[in-house]
Amino acid sequence: MAHHHPPDPGSRSGAEPDASGSDASDAAAIVRSRREPAAFAEIFHRHFSAIHGYAARRLGADAADDIAAETFLAAFNKRGRFDPDRGTVRPWLYGIATRLIGLHRRTEGRRYRALARTPAEHVQDGHEDRVTARVTAGGAGADLADALARLPRGDRDVLLLVALADLTYEEVGQALGLKTGTVASRLHRARRRLRESLGGTNPALIVEETPA
Repeated sequence: MAHHHPPDPGSRSGAEPDASGSDASDAAAIVRSRREPAAFAEIFHRHFSAIHGYAARRLGADAADDIAAETFLAAFNKRGRFDPDRGTVRPWLYGIATRLIGLHRRTEGRRYRALARTPAEHVQDGHEDRVTARVTAGGAGADLADALARLPRGDRDVLLLVALADLTYEEVGQALGLKTGTVASRLHRARRRLRESLGGTNPALIVEETPA
């Protein structure tokens, strides 16, 4: 797949998004970029690393390069339709990335199963592989990988947006266009199915319920 790049992003430092980049500042940058396209680079620099990491944990580093670039290209092209009254920039970007990842469902399933067959000590020492190894390697291994691969796409997306992207229920709803109650229902169902597949044990991926 050819690599695409959002307009004029400049060089990427690889650092995590700046915590001082508030939701209001993000929204202001989007609005300003409608008049001054170069202003969109602020969004790229603040969020690229997180979006790339999320995609890498689901599809691997090579595919993540394309997914992340395409996410920001799509966001740039859709910036005129972003409505800050309906949500913030961060879940909006994760929603775009998740929809792009959805086009690679088979690749994601193969990745989980391949990692499940790889002993944890042999996993490549990369950030995304270490994180995914904690999900698929070790005690649960292939059972968890297979359970993740068998989850309905909508349930898996909700589960991984909470577990890997650390989104709140409300943010997941914004990302996927769902009501908060639907998010909670899908998350509960996904966790239950994983527990059942693992004989009632709790893998690291099944995080504790948080208040809605």
